[in-house]
Parts: sequence; structure tokens; C-alpha cells
Amino acid sequence: MLRLSLVLVLCLSATSANAVDLAAMQAMALGNREIVQLYMTRLEQSHRDIDRAKSGYYPSVDLGYTANVLDDSSMLEYRRNAVAIGRVSWNLFSGFSRRYGLQSAEIERQIAEFRLQGIRQDLQLNVALAYLTVYDRHANRRVAEAAFQTLARVYQDGENRYQVGLIGKNELLKFRVDYDNANITLQAADASLQTSINQLSREIGAPVSLADLDFAEFTVLPSLVDRAGHAEIMLAERSEIKALEAVQAAAGSRSEVVKSEYYPKVDLVGSYRRYDDELISGTGSEDDDELRGQLVLSMNLFQGFNTEATLAKARLEERAVGYELEELKQTLLTELDNLVIGLRVSLDNVEVSLRSIEQAEENLRITQLKYQEGLERESDLLNAITSLSRAQYNHVAVVRTVFNDNYNLIRLVDGFNKG
Repeated sequence: MLRLSLVLVLCLSATSANAVDLAAMQAMALGNREIVQLYMTRLEQSHRDIDRAKSGYYPSVDLGYTANVLDDSSMLEYRRNAVAIGRVSWNLFSGFSRRYGLQSAEIERQIAEFRLQGIRQDLQLNVALAYLTVYDRHANRRVAEAAFQTLARVYQDGENRYQVGLIGKNELLKFRVDYDNANITLQAADASLQTSINQLSREIGAPVSLADLDFAEFTVLPSLVDRAGHAEIMLAERSEIKALEAVQAAAGSRSEVVKSEYYPKVDLVGSYRRYDDELISGTGSEDDDELRGQLVLSMNLFQGFNTEATLAKARLEERAVGYELEELKQTLLTELDNLVIGLRVSLDNVEVSLRSIEQAEENLRITQLKYQEGLERESDLLNAITSLSRAQYNHVAVVRTVFNDNYNLIRLVDGFNKG
């Protein structure tokens, strides 16, 4: 019987000269996926909002032309007349609303940048996890294939023994049942592997095949992170935390904008007005020109408590975002603690799983020898094969957990490529 080795589990395939590594697949996803373009468009919109906020610092220019037809002329107005108006107005003071409005727009731009950064990190995490899933299912498929081949040899050996009368029909049927079950498991592993490759292609935004992958990233296990240092970096760098902090600052700016309603407004206005006694200006016999300069001071004294209610709502929003921010920080800190614990346990379990494979291989070797000497039953041999497969599956699962926790720890601190 072919002895299954650790190399079969760990070295899944030869390195291809044209292999695509994880960083390249993540870069492809950032360039191919429309979700990134969506958030980039949102960022461009925020730049336009800043331009709109700056418009308050510029004067406003208006032109107007009105043609009137009355049923009869009056002492003040001809039956047919036209009025052309040109007006330039410039707000000199509006209670700091423009200042805080611009500040709010700039903060909204920062929020859009943080959200773009967050979606880029999420996308790279999804690619890493999809790649890990392909590795996991490829490894499981190799274990299933090895078990199938081993059981095929055992079944063939059983048929030979049955032909010469060394075992009975029932013993041969036991081998057949396990052999057929291994075949079913292998077919299911093939299908599962293909679906994982399809999902990886979806995350990348481009087709990828098993031949393109060499799984080099999984040859070296990650190290356990420092919890305190990781927490400090996470609280300082996590894009979602930065975004909520910016949202809270924007809510504060909006409160100041609302407070500007309590201040007077000062506008400088220059206007030109031309009156003509015909519908088309310049064609009548009577006309009148007026050039006027105005300094306009206005202040709202009461508008049904609208300002008070709006200001209270803005302050409540600022407070609510503060609660949301604190909840997010505590959730992420708990996730960090759980991932650190899981990674530490999984790294320890890797050694245990490797030792279990060695022991299962030795058990299978001894059982095979005893079976050939007639000292072990068929069920003992099948149990030994099953134990080895189980040990190998456990090792693959532990390795998957190690890298799954590691990738999520990288995402906690926005540690993927930010370019």
C-alpha cells in the first residue's frame, strides 16, 4: 500500500512560472470590480459638494426680462410695457453658515475617502478568503483522492484474496462500500473545488483557473500578533472608525450652520432697471432707467420654532454618532480578542494535527502488515484508513483557520494594500 505522507497534504502542486499570487489577484480585483468605481464616484460627488459650498463666497448675478400686456393703461403703467432688470448681489455676512457649510462639505469628502478605503480593504479581504477557500478545498480534494486510491488498492487486493478463498464475500463487500463512499467523496470534492474557483473569479472580476495558483502564501504560517499593539493601530487606522469620527465632526459643523439662523444677514446689492412702453425693450417712445445700490440687513425673529427644532436634531445626531462610534470600537476590540485567541489555539493545533498524521500513518502501516498476516480484520484496516484521512482533513482545517484568522486580523487594522 502506498504510504500517505505529509508532503501530499502540504505540497499541493508545483509552482507555476505564470502563477498569480494573492497580491496580484487583489490588485486585479481593485481594478476590475465596479463596487470600487461606485465608491470612487461617491468621492467625486463629494468634491462637487465642496465646490457648491464655496459658491457662497462669490457674488450672484441675475438677469430678468418681463413683458406685460394690460387690459388698459393706468397712470403708473402703459398697457404694453417691458421691464429689463440686471442684479448683482453679494452676501457679506450670514452668521458663519458658509464657513461651517464648507467645513461640513470637506468633512463629507473625508468620509467618502474613508468609505472608499474601507471597501478596498473589504474587497481585498474577500479575495484572500476566497483564495484560502480554494486552497482548503484543493487540499481536501487531494486527501479525498489519496483515500480513494488507497481504498482502490485495498479493494483490488480484497478481490484477489476473495478469488483464492482467503476472505469471504461479506469482507469483500465491506471494502466495496468504503471504496464507493470514497469515490462519492472525491466527486463531491471536485465539485466543491470548482465552485470555490468560480467564487474566486467573481471576487477578482476576471476568470482564474487552478493552474494559475500555486498557494505559495500558505507555505509559511503567520506569527501571533501583539494584542495591545494591534488594538492601538486598529483604533488609529481602521477606516470605519475614522469615517464615524468624521461623521460626528460633520454633525457638529451642521449644528453651527443651523445656529447661523440666529444671526443677521448682510447683503450688498447693485441693480439696473430699464422700463419701456413696448413689449420689446428699446422700441417704445417712453423709457426709464434706474441704477440702484443697496446694503440690505435682514434678520429672522421667529419661524415657528423651526430653527430650535433643527438645531436640537443636529445635536442629537452628533450624540447618536458618538454612541455608534463607541459601539463600533468595542465590537472591533472584542473581535480582535477572539481572533487573537483563535489564532493562538490554531497555531498550537497545527503541531498537534501534524503529529496525528504521523501517528495515523504509522497505525495504518502496522495494521496493513498485520492484516496481510491475518492478524487484523478488514474493519480494522478500514478504520485505519479512515483515521488517516480524518487526521489529514483536520490538519487542512486547522491551517485554514490559522490563515482565516490572520487575514481578518490584517483587515482589522486596514493592513491590506492602500494604494
